[in-house]
Amino acid sequence: MLIRRSTRFHFPLRTVRLCQTGRSDDLPMDSRDVSPVVHQIAGIVLSEDPGVPLEDSLSAAGVAIDAEVAETVLKRCLKAPVSALRFFDWVGRRPGFRHTAETYNSMIHIAGEARDFDLVKDLLARMDTESVKADVKTWTTVVSQYGKAGLLGGALLSFEKMRSCGVEADEAVYSSLVRALCEGKKIELALEFYREMAFKGMKLDEYVYRLLMTGLAGSGDVGSVRSIADDMAKVAGMTEYAVNSSMLKSFCVSGRMEEALELVWEIRTKNVCIDNQQVQILVDGLCRAGRIDDALEFVGEVEKENVSVGTSVYESLIDSYSKRGNILIARELLDNWKKLGFIPSISLYTTVIQRLFCLNEYAEACKLYEEMKANGIEPDVVAVTALVAGHVRHGYISEALEVFEGMKSKGLKPTRKAYSVFINELCKASETEVARKVFDEMRGCGLGVGNELSRLARKSMDDRKLCMTTKEIKLKMNAYRVRNQEIQRKQADLATNSSFSHEDVDGLLPVRSSEMSSNELHQLSSSEFDQAGNECFNEGDLMEVTGLLSSSCDWTDIQDALEKSGIHFSSSLVVEILHNCRRHGSAAMKFFSWVARKPGYQHTVETYNMAIKIAGSGKDFKYMRMLFEEMEGKGCEATADTWTIMLTQYGRAGLTKMALQKFKEMKAGKCKPKGSTYKYLILFLCERKGRNVDEAIKLSRKMIRAGFTPDKELAETYLLCLCETENLTEARAFVESVCRKCFTSQISYSMLVKALCRAGRLEEAASLVDELENLGCVIDQYIYGSLVHGLLRGGKHDDALAKVGKMKEEGIVPTVHVYTSLISYYFKTKQMENVAKILGEMREDGCPPSIITYCTLIRGYMDEGRVIDAWSVFRMMKLKGPFPDFKTYSMFITCLCKVGRSEEGLQLLHEMIETGIVPSTVNFRTVFYGLNREGKPDLARSVLQVKWALMRSRKCWL
Repeated sequence: MLIRRSTRFHFPLRTVRLCQTGRSDDLPMDSRDVSPVVHQIAGIVLSEDPGVPLEDSLSAAGVAIDAEVAETVLKRCLKAPVSALRFFDWVGRRPGFRHTAETYNSMIHIAGEARDFDLVKDLLARMDTESVKADVKTWTTVVSQYGKAGLLGGALLSFEKMRSCGVEADEAVYSSLVRALCEGKKIELALEFYREMAFKGMKLDEYVYRLLMTGLAGSGDVGSVRSIADDMAKVAGMTEYAVNSSMLKSFCVSGRMEEALELVWEIRTKNVCIDNQQVQILVDGLCRAGRIDDALEFVGEVEKENVSVGTSVYESLIDSYSKRGNILIARELLDNWKKLGFIPSISLYTTVIQRLFCLNEYAEACKLYEEMKANGIEPDVVAVTALVAGHVRHGYISEALEVFEGMKSKGLKPTRKAYSVFINELCKASETEVARKVFDEMRGCGLGVGNELSRLARKSMDDRKLCMTTKEIKLKMNAYRVRNQEIQRKQADLATNSSFSHEDVDGLLPVRSSEMSSNELHQLSSSEFDQAGNECFNEGDLMEVTGLLSSSCDWTDIQDALEKSGIHFSSSLVVEILHNCRRHGSAAMKFFSWVARKPGYQHTVETYNMAIKIAGSGKDFKYMRMLFEEMEGKGCEATADTWTIMLTQYGRAGLTKMALQKFKEMKAGKCKPKGSTYKYLILFLCERKGRNVDEAIKLSRKMIRAGFTPDKELAETYLLCLCETENLTEARAFVESVCRKCFTSQISYSMLVKALCRAGRLEEAASLVDELENLGCVIDQYIYGSLVHGLLRGGKHDDALAKVGKMKEEGIVPTVHVYTSLISYYFKTKQMENVAKILGEMREDGCPPSIITYCTLIRGYMDEGRVIDAWSVFRMMKLKGPFPDFKTYSMFITCLCKVGRSEEGLQLLHEMIETGIVPSTVNFRTVFYGLNREGKPDLARSVLQVKWALMRSRKCWL
């Protein structure tokens, strides 16, 4: 399970008597200290002994636990939510023990920190069942955790539930809610709750006050900022200095610099001295806003008033001028500052040195570096790395190596970033041999190589010598992993054979990459590597593990079974297991983490790709990003497929902005997009949810320039999007310049006619049809089908029937698309006899109904109140095919709930899950509301339980 970082609880242990009851308020004060017992129990709960179940270890401890001890143990298990929950359940089942509000509060806090809000809801429900009254601390914890997770709807709903339970909100609850709303950019709502608490005489802490004022300042509500500042003074009793500083910071952070300057002018006109901290706030704000000259002028003014300006103010000015390329002013300020007796910090020296190197002021940068050392400032890793990069950039390779080695001799350990910068600069300078040596040294230090190898290869692709070096590095990275996996296999074979010598065992010991000689590395050819990579696996092993992970067993039991199975896990087997268990995200990700710890096994790009896909399909984007970072950190280079999977998962959720951001990161990382990358990104940009037509047009042009051509699915979706958004000229140009190169003219213009008709552009479609003969095309059954569908949707029934008649006159058999459109129209106009007639014609023409035809029949019968007929059609689909898909189930569930048959909708919901189709949130909500409307709250609650169970099975938290 992914755990959010938080401060561990530290609570003093009271002396209480161990007893079997859950009460401790009647215990005598002279009871013995229970600290050893708490340490013992917490040690058991936090232990990771896979051989002994936690419950057995706790029972074997032989100690009795009261509610206060249980609460303290839980507070020590904040970062182990799974173990904490098992302890919580175990102690709750102990004879005579009864959970209190305090133990529930601790468990709710742990679940909230782990972002398991289904468990939070479950715990609240259990409190109600066990008649444990939720106190104000309970609701404060719930609201705060929802707010931290950015789930503002949950926070607001919990606040309302608290009120409905008769619990009066205190300052802590209000403060948590206002803070969550401010961090979620819901400033107007935050202001409403603030006014409500202010009316009750409650106050916020200084941080939340400043957060609220910053949000209001950003929205331009300066009057409310001033009003809150008055409350800080009058209600919260803060000093005028604290109020002014908070208000000034809120203006500066939100970019309202005019208001910030006006406030400073007010402070100075009141003969109140402005101090260094306030000067720092204003200078930082002006520098962020690009008004560095104004900041410098302001500093000059306050210096004339004998205000002591701290070193951090000067550092901000010099740093800002340096980063914006005004190095001359930065140097002048630095020199003047040193004349006043100030010594710059090492970070400031480093910034200026880096800028001097970038501006080709090599001599000045080296001089400043030596000056820094002369002033008694010992360079750190960042400063040394900046000097090394500067040396390489200007061709002084030997000096760079000398400085880099000197850093290590002084006890400074180069970081991954330092190595990365050094390697990249060497690549730019075409110093391939030196880059290879530094790379080997980096790998030998045990640092993750990330994308350094790929950069090394790409940036010097034109150098044939480097191409050979790149291959050698790849072999070095993979040789020892492949060999160790082979050794693992041989050891397993020899384990059953007693007739082998100690020499045999010694020959099978795993080899570290650093211990392999260069001859051994060169002997491992690429063909041998490819052969080792294509590992086969036993189908029985695949079925066994898939069955375990797909079961409803607890992970502890599954893990025990996996440990005892003795299965050798290869990367190809793991990929297949993850693929088969992709609908069981929680179990799949726990398996992914478990198998990574197996001796001799190492995840590959393919296994990471599948894991990222599973995490994204469960909408656990945080875990998906974590897997991606872990993948790079362990030396698995992200491929175009990896990036495509990530942006596809964002696109499916409608998060097209995130998908575009990942596409930009992909190109910035020098990873070349594939045709499928462009395709899926354009498809999602054309969907109604998250639509961005301008970006879709730009990407389609880039796709063509990159040499990729659209397939039929992409072309149809893209043309429909252009027609719906009135980009008709772009659509026509796309057909004439692109589609005709990939498809025949007939297919190209057929797709355009279809898009125009679906977008309701019937006049443009008719005009295009008139041109078809001149364009070398004919009006075939597909074009007729598009026209009939468009005319019926536009209410032009007579024209549509005329087209159908013309089709038959020309000997063109109507398609299932045409028949389905007619059926839909007749249902809408209540012409049931014509529906039967059309179905008869379909049978006569040998035209089998499609899944869309069946859906149209089900919807039409439901609208007519003929539920039995709708069920008959649905059962026929399951019997003869095509089998109902997600859209069919969703449509039928909605229709059933609409006519007061929500129990049947619940039946379909269970059927979806059994057939492997995951219901959406809308499906659950439709059935839940329907059952409540029909007065069946117990069944409605069961819907929520099914939903929570499904979400738990798909979550990727470990």
